[in-house]
Amino acid sequence: MTARKFNRLYELLCDKAHAAPNDVGLIDIDGTATTYGEWESSVQQTAKQLRESGLRPGDRMMLIAENCAAYVIHVFAAWHCGAWVMPVNARMSDGEIDRLVAHAQPRLIVATSAASQPARNHAQRLGASQHADVAIASQMNVKQEPVFDGPDEQVAALMYTTGTTGDPKGVMLSHASLEWYARVSSQFRDMTPADHAYCPLPLTHIYGFGNALLGNLCAGAKLELALRFDCAATFDAIERGATVLPAVPAMYAHLLDYAQEKGWQKAPPNRLRYIMTGGAPLDPDWKRRVEAFFDLPLNNGYGMTECSPGIASSKGIVFDPAKPDDVSCGPPLPDLEVRIVPPPGQDCLADGVGEIVVRGPNIMLGYYKNPQATAQVLEEDGTFHTGDLGHFDDLGRLHLDGRCKELIIRSGFNVYPPEVEAALTKHPAVTLAAVIGRKVPGNEEVLAFVQRVPSADVREEELVAFLKDEIAPYKRPSRIIIVDALPVSSANKVFKHKLINQFADRLN
Repeated sequence: MTARKFNRLYELLCDKAHAAPNDVGLIDIDGTATTYGEWESSVQQTAKQLRESGLRPGDRMMLIAENCAAYVIHVFAAWHCGAWVMPVNARMSDGEIDRLVAHAQPRLIVATSAASQPARNHAQRLGASQHADVAIASQMNVKQEPVFDGPDEQVAALMYTTGTTGDPKGVMLSHASLEWYARVSSQFRDMTPADHAYCPLPLTHIYGFGNALLGNLCAGAKLELALRFDCAATFDAIERGATVLPAVPAMYAHLLDYAQEKGWQKAPPNRLRYIMTGGAPLDPDWKRRVEAFFDLPLNNGYGMTECSPGIASSKGIVFDPAKPDDVSCGPPLPDLEVRIVPPPGQDCLADGVGEIVVRGPNIMLGYYKNPQATAQVLEEDGTFHTGDLGHFDDLGRLHLDGRCKELIIRSGFNVYPPEVEAALTKHPAVTLAAVIGRKVPGNEEVLAFVQRVPSADVREEELVAFLKDEIAPYKRPSRIIIVDALPVSSANKVFKHKLINQFADRLN
């Protein structure tokens, strides 16, 4: 796929502002509409203010934010200044924020204080001064990074991974890699200026950042922002005419729970034409339920921060009753080379399952200030080792089988957590499941943690009996811990590394 030559991502906005200045590009959390012309004008004014605050080319600008127009405008203003954007979710703890500040050494810390109480709290703690709808704190003695003319070498965004392993890293994404994904994402979804996307995803996360923000911009579509995910607000947006809905699997699960409480068998009348999910494994039973409710294919995708984020995506593949456990991520995106290789420490594939490796224009430049970690995952020819297990089916579609590090070897058999999680979430009382392995003398046991549907009355014995008809004995958990809520990131990914400690009293 060939795109026109460009240097910086803010030029995408300039193109739309000049071509269709009166088209609405953003709808803020309070309903205020901003045209593309107004959006560009605000970026120009904001960039001037940021320069006056000390922002220079090659600086990092941390944005402590939740979804709002001020966040979006400051992203593009930072790029206009030649700085790196460093999005951070305002719901992070003080300690998490402080560690990122110490590592990245941002020149400016901008908090969307007018839109978000957590952002306001961080701003006050950091001694930021108020500037209209944001608060700004500056650090004077920080180093500028080199500035490159070409978009392939110049960092656009420093995206810290959500740290599901407990070890967040700063992923350096270039202007070129993000522009490539934005265009592919937009074209793959057949986006046009007539589309109206509703975004409950956090734009500080790579899924919302690349797909919803940049992908919609490429199409000249309308992007409506939600401060946070809320079922009632999402259905309201759907009834008001949203045509595209990106969300993570857990959000769709909550929407169906909400609909059940309302007694809805089908979605209210709407103009939705494209619903999609990503960011976490998709359970086949939930896919079937979502598609039946919305009467649309639930398009599934696979990606990660280090890949800007896209790797593979399905389009129009509906649930197949003849293959109830068949949930693919679709074929690889254009221009990408995606292969399955033996996992670390193994010499061959097991039943076609191996580590997913990727090479193409989407790959990160590396981990910031961490060449050792970069060398562990990035080969000299640009091949990136995802650390994910997967396989291709006979149609060339990619399927996920878990993380290399999460593979459980029980009595010599491989147990893939997503398969066990999918079996558990088939039970009507289970809304979310997380499966991990735990070392025991001479073996590894399977532990499951499940989040029940609100007000559901379900016991471990009932789930144990349920699994007897779903999976082989060696895959069945030794223990099933039933909880009201699992620990999740802002993007609704379960923090598996926290499960043992958080529920230690239940495991004794």
